[in-house]
Amino acid sequence: MKAVQYQTIGELPVVADIDIPEPGPGQVRLKITAAGLCHSDWFLMGLPAEMYSYGLPLTLGHEGAGIVDKVGEGVVAVKPGDDVAVYGPWGCGRCSECAQGRENYCPFAGELGITPPGLGSPGCMAEYMIVDDVRHLVPLNGLDPVQTVSLTDAGLTPYHAIKHSLDKLPAGSTAVVIGTGGLGHVGIQILRAISGAVVIALDVNDEKLAHAREVGAHHTIISDSDAPAKIRDLTGGIGADVVFDFVGATPTLEIARQSVRIDGSIESVGIGGGVLATGFGSTPFGVSVRAPYWGSRSELMEVLELARTGQVHVTVEQYSIDEAPDAYHRLHEGKVTGRAVVVP
Repeated sequence: MKAVQYQTIGELPVVADIDIPEPGPGQVRLKITAAGLCHSDWFLMGLPAEMYSYGLPLTLGHEGAGIVDKVGEGVVAVKPGDDVAVYGPWGCGRCSECAQGRENYCPFAGELGITPPGLGSPGCMAEYMIVDDVRHLVPLNGLDPVQTVSLTDAGLTPYHAIKHSLDKLPAGSTAVVIGTGGLGHVGIQILRAISGAVVIALDVNDEKLAHAREVGAHHTIISDSDAPAKIRDLTGGIGADVVFDFVGATPTLEIARQSVRIDGSIESVGIGGGVLATGFGSTPFGVSVRAPYWGSRSELMEVLELARTGQVHVTVEQYSIDEAPDAYHRLHEGKVTGRAVVVP
């Protein structure tokens, strides 16, 4: 089968021909119908050799959807032909966090060598993949996999961050979204769907801001050193109740620091490598700063329900599996609008 693999440190991924995997006891094989590209893949591929620990060759892809093709011994909860999405943050399945469906915060996954697909385990950017346990499959129930697959990360991650901050986002509140790309444009829609906040979106050019308005932003501002003053103007000098930074670079975190109100919150979602100093004299009084990671299984089900009712959709650029390396290049260059999806 064809698979998109990261094979050499510092180089683009390649399309390789590898064996079709067989499911073991308790496992499920999917015939992939869609696989999403993510900046997390580029973070991984951008690591120097001394910091890279994910194994080579690595089949990429942690946003996956497919049709159940074959099940291993003991699997009864799904059957061949079922259409499913893959819940990516795999945990031990036995701890208190996993028991709540919060495998994204499993404290034992690292020491047990459990890694998400495409981020250590063989991923979904292939014609077939193995899912380790049926609990990591969520029914699509007829949702279009190409339009839906990115919600397993680009929807789930902002949903998790926003849901955590909902108590600060009643009617009359203000939420700032920094970065309106893959995660941010979905985050804007989620804010409009489940909160009462006025949404202010920031990005680096007018084209991206036009897209942000199309998906529901009330106000848009160029993301630069003038942005905090403009945010305060829009909020009567008070600042934003919550800032969601989907970039996570030092300049955007500085915008967040200068834009958040007293007793507000900053959710640093992006993995841009930035660091934010917090504490007395740095962030305003009472401000909490959090670095959320992915989301829970139940939250993924909730995100899919938002898609099913038409409240959330993903802007998608579609590629074949042979075009995946070029799609990664376009993603790295910032030329993808919304989310890139590979269809094997």
